Amino acid sequence: MKCLLAVGACYLDTILDVDHYPAEDEKLRASSIIRRRGGNCPNSLEIFQQLLDTDAVIPTISLALLAVLPSSSSPAYQELRSSFNVSTDLTNCICREHVSEPASSYIVRSRQVDSRTIINYNGLPEMTAAEFASVANKLGKTMGWCHFEGRIPDVILRSIQHLRQCFPNVKISVEVEKPGREGLQDLAALADVVFYSKSWAQANGFKSSEECLRAQATFVSKASLLLCTWGDAGVGALELPSLSTVGAGDTFIAGMLFGLTCRGDWDMDRKLQFANELAGRKVVKEGLRGLGSLMEHAL
Repeated sequence: MKCLLAVGACYLDTILDVDHYPAEDEKLRASSIIRRRGGNCPNSLEIFQQLLDTDAVIPTISLALLAVLPSSSSPAYQELRSSFNVSTDLTNCICREHVSEPASSYIVRSRQVDSRTIINYNGLPEMTAAEFASVANKLGKTMGWCHFEGRIPDVILRSIQHLRQCFPNVKISVEVEKPGREGLQDLAALADVVFYSKSWAQANGFKSSEECLRAQATFVSKASLLLCTWGDAGVGALELPSLSTVGAGDTFIAGMLFGLTCRGDWDMDRKLQFANELAGRKVVKEGLRGLGSLMEHAL
């Protein structure tokens, strides 16, 4: 069985719902608090695993996460570990044994203006290219797909180059998400599938997903599929050289990765429709639990 390895940050999110965003020095009571595991790749893997569990077809792929976590003896590590499906392989994660606090996000959601204010903290030393190479070498030819969150671009670039040199048959996908983060286009140039965010596209002067994808197609030489989320306007998909439009987010990525790795009998339109519907169901649902079972009719 081939493995899909997702490489990215793993966070503990604390979400506070308030009537309005507080002014400086204001004391404000929250109406609710939610504490849950977050991070792009962990979220996508959780949804992907739900789809595998719901699908009647015997899985042909296993899921693994490569993230930097706090000390294996810390309560935070135990909380993070218990949040994953038992079928998701966490043995490739890197524990920083001298750090007890996890990467954390504190999210204040204002009902007054429907805004989200996010404060991040991450005291964990980042993964190195050598650490990634060690994991890749251990997995060897069992790794069929590697998905990278677009962070620490210099390290990810060397990691992708290692895969291209040592494991050329591995499919590679990357997220180009955060505006202003240098080096993301260098990652896209080496990937097979690229996920662009609306915020990145807008920051680079593009007015639509189609405009972004047509421009980026001139910079990528290996990619066979480019996608760009665009909120309510859907998701642009450029399966070089044809264009279609569909849905958005971490959930959309999970749906597309599921289609690309587990549904070779689906054409691209069906894969996009599936990922779009999955993303749409997430929009009206709090959290990720149960999304896979909602898609049983489409499998």
